[in-house]
Amino acid sequence: MSPLPRDFFDRSVHEVAPDLIGATLLVDAIGGRIVEIEAYDQEDPASHAFRGETPRNKAMFGPPGHAYVYRSYGIHWCLNLVCDRPGRAEAVLIRALEPTHGLDAMRARRRVEAVRMLCSGPGKLCQALGVTREHDGLALDEPPFELIARDVAPRIATGPRIGITQAAERSWRYGLEGSPYLSRPLRS
Repeated sequence: MSPLPRDFFDRSVHEVAPDLIGATLLVDAIGGRIVEIEAYDQEDPASHAFRGETPRNKAMFGPPGHAYVYRSYGIHWCLNLVCDRPGRAEAVLIRALEPTHGLDAMRARRRVEAVRMLCSGPGKLCQALGVTREHDGLALDEPPFELIARDVAPRIATGPRIGITQAAERSWRYGLEGSPYLSRPLRS
């Protein structure tokens, strides 16, 4: 089990994104295997960085290998992993995990029993892992975060991103083919 170093993220989000499928993400020892993500780059009209840096998206412009956490629809926290060089805002939104560590804590936070429902969406995932704005800007290779490299290259399916209106046709959503833990099914 090799930890992912910060420099793993020091490249294009389009290279990092598929390489994260199958890696393990833990926050305070709670989490699981990454099974679904979405990529966002600075030229993408659906990206928070498209119109430039603001106090809200500052972490996205920061150094790679850090968290960018924001609130979606004023309700749910969403966790992104910052990629590429400083000043070049690119990030991977973590959409779903296969829960493997700390299931009792996840169930208590989410108030659901079904393992499949614990982390099958970015808001659910953050609630289950206890991710909040407090995690924004934190390094991904230091506590409370732990990222562990995958041991084998999985079969990856792709498809359009979810919940956006601009550039929705781009196949920048990646998922573990056949996983029952995806937020929504993907084609291969």
